[in-house]
Amino acid sequence: MTETGNTNDIGDLNLAYLLLAQRLVKEDIASAMFRLGMSRELADLLGNLSLSQIVKLAASSLLLCRFRFDDHPILSALSHDVKDMALQQAHTAILMARQPVAATRC
Repeated sequence: MTETGNTNDIGDLNLAYLLLAQRLVKEDIASAMFRLGMSRELADLLGNLSLSQIVKLAASSLLLCRFRFDDHPILSALSHDVKDMALQQAHTAILMARQPVAATRC
């Protein structure tokens, strides 16, 4: 029962992520590429998926999104309490911009 629950939760998260990502891509592809850490090819592919393709892809038991705080400076910048939130956001954006863009893999 727990395994099925986890699989359903992953599917729900995948669907929410894919729908949000596609909306971001359709609204402003450059901003979406930066925010999601994806290449132009991947953004174009995501932007052109039909709803049925998104639902089918979301049903995977594998998590389709990934966290981008896989290094200490980014996680540290996001987790510390600061007095100047705008400065923290700018610093985090700079750190995230340094990360390589995810490549399209088929």
